[in-house]
Amino acid sequence: MKTQLLKALVVVIMLLLPTLNFAQAPPLGTAANFVLFTTVGAVGNTGISQVTGNVGTNSGSITGFGNVNGVMCAASSGQSAQCATDLLIAYNHLNSLLPNFFPAPLLGNGQVLIAGVYSISGAATLNLDLILDAQGSANAVFIFLIQGPFSTGANSKIKLINGALACNVFWKVEGLVSMAAGTTMRGTVIANNAAINMSAGDTLEGRALSTTGAVNVLGVLAYTPIGCGSPDLSGPIAPILASTQCYTLFSSNGPVSNAGITHVTDDVGTNVGLTPGFDPLFVTGAIHPIPDGSTAQCAADLDATYTFLNVMPIDIELLYPAQFGHNLVLTPHAYLMNAATTFTDTLYLNALGNANAVFVIKINGALSTSTYAKVVLINGAQAKNIYWKVDGAVSINDNSVFCGTIVCNNGAILLNTGVSLEGRAFSTTGALSTTAITANMPAGCGGSNSPVITAQPVNQTICNGGPISFSVAATGTGLTYQWRKGSLNIANGGNISGASTETLSINPVNVADAATNYNVFITGTFSPTVTSMSVSLTLNPTPVPTIGSTNNPCMGSTNNMYYTESGMTGYAWTTSSGGTIVSGQGTSTLNVTWTQLGAQTVSVNYLNAAGCMAALPSVYTIFVNSPPNAAGAITGTSSICAGTNGVTYSTTSIVGITSYAWTVPAGATLVTGSGTTSITVDFGATAVTGTVTVAGTNQCGNGPASTIAVTVNPVPETAGIISGSVSVCTGATGVAYSVSTIADATAYVWTVPAGATIITGALTKNIVVAFGQYAGTGVITVKGTNNCGPGTVSPGLNVIIHDIPANPVVTVTGNVLTSSSIIDNQWYYNNTLLPGATNQTYTVTNNTGNYWCVVTLDGCASGISNKIWYEVVGTPEYPVSSSFNIYPVPNDGQFTASFSSPVDEVFTITVYNQLGDKLFDLRDLKTVGGKFETQIDLRPAPNGMYLIVFKNSQFKVIKKFYVNQ
Repeated sequence: MKTQLLKALVVVIMLLLPTLNFAQAPPLGTAANFVLFTTVGAVGNTGISQVTGNVGTNSGSITGFGNVNGVMCAASSGQSAQCATDLLIAYNHLNSLLPNFFPAPLLGNGQVLIAGVYSISGAATLNLDLILDAQGSANAVFIFLIQGPFSTGANSKIKLINGALACNVFWKVEGLVSMAAGTTMRGTVIANNAAINMSAGDTLEGRALSTTGAVNVLGVLAYTPIGCGSPDLSGPIAPILASTQCYTLFSSNGPVSNAGITHVTDDVGTNVGLTPGFDPLFVTGAIHPIPDGSTAQCAADLDATYTFLNVMPIDIELLYPAQFGHNLVLTPHAYLMNAATTFTDTLYLNALGNANAVFVIKINGALSTSTYAKVVLINGAQAKNIYWKVDGAVSINDNSVFCGTIVCNNGAILLNTGVSLEGRAFSTTGALSTTAITANMPAGCGGSNSPVITAQPVNQTICNGGPISFSVAATGTGLTYQWRKGSLNIANGGNISGASTETLSINPVNVADAATNYNVFITGTFSPTVTSMSVSLTLNPTPVPTIGSTNNPCMGSTNNMYYTESGMTGYAWTTSSGGTIVSGQGTSTLNVTWTQLGAQTVSVNYLNAAGCMAALPSVYTIFVNSPPNAAGAITGTSSICAGTNGVTYSTTSIVGITSYAWTVPAGATLVTGSGTTSITVDFGATAVTGTVTVAGTNQCGNGPASTIAVTVNPVPETAGIISGSVSVCTGATGVAYSVSTIADATAYVWTVPAGATIITGALTKNIVVAFGQYAGTGVITVKGTNNCGPGTVSPGLNVIIHDIPANPVVTVTGNVLTSSSIIDNQWYYNNTLLPGATNQTYTVTNNTGNYWCVVTLDGCASGISNKIWYEVVGTPEYPVSSSFNIYPVPNDGQFTASFSSPVDEVFTITVYNQLGDKLFDLRDLKTVGGKFETQIDLRPAPNGMYLIVFKNSQFKVIKKFYVNQ
């Protein structure tokens, strides 16, 4: 409950103070200098990791690291103990913060978060990209409080945008931190009582710190973030090179020799020995083959430089000289390797954006490199600010790229084949040998007395026949000048003077003097020699003005622009009498108002940039137009059904028209023909009344428009729900069905089940249906229609059509009538329904007359059964001593009826069919001697069951028989 109230309070405060920044960065103290640290536990590396920042543990071992760009702080050192204290303070600060955001445990997947304190109550995971948006504030702080382990997916990344800084991002994790391969993590990660594991290819811009737990990395790039008050690294103070800056290759005591073609910028020399093998054509500077005053001064200045570097305090000791290189990244510091050093592969020197940053690498032993070793300068690092102090021999192997000033003490220097040296190589005592290398003096070298050009010559453009001069300004001692065309020296004579002075004059100018590569070669007492930039001499011929127009003019318009080459002077415009200059006289662009139709002219003349006047003005002829006439009548359909596509509208061509501007009703789309005399239009589903218009247009505007009225007719709306019987009998007729009125319908289209027929109302909303003899299920639907077609059909009304049950057959046994149908019977007597008489049998008690039954199944009634005539008499059936029979049974309709009794009787014989119809009736018959027999012929009657009734004054007998012809 308290937690919920706290969250609610935070939300309210955020709503009231939307600009308040809840996040407050913790104080890191000395922990800010560490990139990897644990208070209790081991710190280990596998493979080659590039690490910038201190690495340490206050209780444990450090294993597997090569050189790191920081200090290795072993357990229980002063630095590690203080870091442990400061780390606990930072952790407690983060743990006490009140969160103001509560994200889901899965972070990333393109999620964008603003500054604040984020709390996750359990374990958390980072997947793909999590974007932290500082919204333009460099002080935006992001803090994540994770109350469980924290893991990242492969190649997941923290991205910083809009001024966000890694130094302002903090992760407090209560458990294991595990980063999958390829993760880019930004910010300070503090794991409490758990380990931190980084995988191959991970990048950490920040810190990985644990209060208790191992820190393990595998081939990672990890560096402390910059900003947020971190020191702006500029490195140590550079030595003063004095006269040594004029030399690229030098030995105070030993020969300086070369084999092969070697290119050197600036001086080559020795103070004791010779300088054989160097070709002056490939040395831009002086070669000092024997000691002289310059070499003596250089030797003295080199000793001073070595002493300065030798006593310089160091910031970082690289503990593994034999593993130097291997893509190691160093920042501006003074470094020490206290043994012979092997440089393999690549070394990166990162100036962190400071072009004046200084790097000093001190080696107490010899230095050797692998083939193709490289020193790579990044983020503004410059070779002139890099110094190598080596106490031992130096061997730069084949095809290596090396940067900086090498000061080798008491050792030889060997620069092997293909070496590229951007810097200098000096030895206090030892031979210096090169083999087909390139050595360039870094920028800024040469000394204050060397030639320096302070003002370059500039390009010249003049008219034919005029004088011209090029000038240069330079500083330095003992300067001499030599003007050249390309690499060919120019001599005084003819129209040339000043070829060996600061100013070269050419007078008069002719075509042969035009060139694009005039320059001056300046030498002085001190090297290097400098060459000015190449400049051109352009002979400007008499100009030929040209005129262009931005439009075709219309009479009376005031925005008719004409233009000629810009950058000229003395523009002089004229127009024919039909034009009035509005503005632009004296410039390269003219605005004219035309008051007359037809052909008109504009002319211009000017001076070019060199002051050359055109011989004749340029004349430009134009035709002044008028706006178009009215468009012709529009042909096309004026009554359209909604949704109709490809409808064509046309107009006649209009003279002088460049385009036709059409408009169509709202909801319609002009498909093809825009800008022409004929268009096709697609009409939408909306019924509207609108117009199609067209106007001719040209550069002078639109003419009067033509119009055709168009009515877009709707299709009927969707039909509603159908009402009517859903259960009918076969043969039913007069069954009614209805639907509500359908908007926009002029007729109704019905469908009925197979075998059914619409009797009346086929095109109305009310129909009467007769059903045929087909039983089963069917569907009734309806839709509206008009001249635009049918609307959407209604929902179907499902109808069940039931079979009419077969007519039942009634048999008689005594006074019991039995139906052939077991169920669903209804008995009738003389056309009167007998209430409750619904069983299969009916017992006659006291009513004489016709009896029959009807079967009703699923609401459908059968026809009536055979009618049974039943007379109720007061006497029982004849005694056992009497008998009444018919034979044969069954028969073909012809049979014999016989009767016998103890005494003679008067009696009646009657025959009925199944429907109760009387077919045969013999009355007043008498027995003779107690016997009677007669033949009865029913052969015209159909096959079926029949009843024969024998009745006298005392009893009645009913017998059933079948006719089967």
